[in-house]
Amino acid sequence: MVSSFKQRIITWLILIMIILYILYSSNLLLLTTEKRGCPTAVRLNAATNEQFEMLGTGNISISTPISASKVSRERKMVKKRIEEEEQEEEELSVDELSQRQDTETKHIVFGIAASTNLWEIRKDYIKVWWRPNETRGVVWLDQKVDIQPDDELPEIRISSNTSKFKYTNRQGQRSALRISRVVTETLKLGLKDVRWFMMGDDDTVFIVDNVVRVLSKYDHNQFYYVGSSSESHVQNIHFSYGMAYGGGGFAISYPLAKELARMQDSCIQHYPALYGSDDRMQACMAELGVPLTKEAGFHQYDVYGDLLGLLGAHPVAPLVSLHHLDVVQPIFPKMGRDQSLQHLMKSAKQDSGSVMQQSICYEHKRYWSISVSWGYVVQILRGVLSPRELEMPTRTFLNWYRRADYTAYAFNTRPVTKHPCQKAFLFYMNRTRYDPLKKKIIGTYYRYKSKPPTCRWKMDTPEDIESIIVSKRPDPLRWQRSPRRDCCRVSRYSRKGSTMYIWVGNCRKGEVSELIPQGES
Repeated sequence: MVSSFKQRIITWLILIMIILYILYSSNLLLLTTEKRGCPTAVRLNAATNEQFEMLGTGNISISTPISASKVSRERKMVKKRIEEEEQEEEELSVDELSQRQDTETKHIVFGIAASTNLWEIRKDYIKVWWRPNETRGVVWLDQKVDIQPDDELPEIRISSNTSKFKYTNRQGQRSALRISRVVTETLKLGLKDVRWFMMGDDDTVFIVDNVVRVLSKYDHNQFYYVGSSSESHVQNIHFSYGMAYGGGGFAISYPLAKELARMQDSCIQHYPALYGSDDRMQACMAELGVPLTKEAGFHQYDVYGDLLGLLGAHPVAPLVSLHHLDVVQPIFPKMGRDQSLQHLMKSAKQDSGSVMQQSICYEHKRYWSISVSWGYVVQILRGVLSPRELEMPTRTFLNWYRRADYTAYAFNTRPVTKHPCQKAFLFYMNRTRYDPLKKKIIGTYYRYKSKPPTCRWKMDTPEDIESIIVSKRPDPLRWQRSPRRDCCRVSRYSRKGSTMYIWVGNCRKGEVSELIPQGES
């Protein structure tokens, strides 16, 4: 009897323990279900699953069917939750991308730093690119100027007094303090629907559509400081490779401009010995912890002379700005500076994304190398130069210290050839039009008739070609694809051989820029 009674007690104790364990396990499941919204829910559920798996392999067979079914449901719920979160992240990234792509001209406000002393000369540069009733911006001057009623210019305002700020640089000018506050003063005007502030000088020319293209790549709700460094290696060493040069222009996103406005006045007081406005701006960006986002299409052009070498081999990036136009030659020969810039805008109007973009091809029968800088110039050279050489700017310009020193640049260059047979024949853009039937832009380029040097090579000369007709389709979406140089092909000649026809456009599959000698496949 005693042994029978003991067996019953043990049996009941075992049953009670099993029931308590089941209730405890169910309670755990309830707790984990309630906490699914927490970030740690996935880790907790995983730990619970491991516990159930361990129970399933134990000696207590009663709990195994119940826990297995709950584990299965829990796993499915966790998996579904993870899939939903991944889908939400994917949808968010696509949504953010679409928000960035919808940036328009109206979302960008230009802040233009100008000087009263040079206003009458430089206001014409602004007229070249400014679009009344479309572009938004303010010109900030140090004093009042006379404004003509027919001048189609941005609003003109006078900068606030900066006499309270310290300035100790003996080589610079106090106007740097005033110019460094252009973005902040423009922000304080309280303009609506602004995403970006675009800073530039009165001698800076912008390709507005390309400004929009470049800034559309970035999320305007984040902190961005977008621009580029100088072409001068020495200038970059003296100031900073991490500084956006103000003449070439730089953009600041709206939230960063707001943050800058809060601290800029105290920041300026920290750096009285700095030279200019752009290095003060970069010093404040350093205090905010925001690095420069470099875009190759912003051009400070700290050079002198002829920009042919630079513009004829423009990097594969949209042309955004041109600066220091007073110290370089007009970009088109036999034209004034303003006239040559207006002439360039004819091409920009047809296909702004492709202006100055280089294409490289070869005339197989005559062994010529051809470089097309679309909307600007076509260069023909005798012999074969590799694309690696042709995409390198020729030194048609001097550095900022007026020396022909190839070590002074922040990029690779190649010398202007001294061999008379290797001189480039130049064909500058004369006119451009859109053919609605062919849906192509037709550009006519005439040869710049400087007397060619005597060449003794027994090969065909480009001397007989008077003009080149370049055709291409408009490509407004080219910068939404991965960057790649366009291809070009010589399609035919006129009957007399005085006109060459060239096609420019997207490369075909397998197409590369190489000269294949006749007889080779």
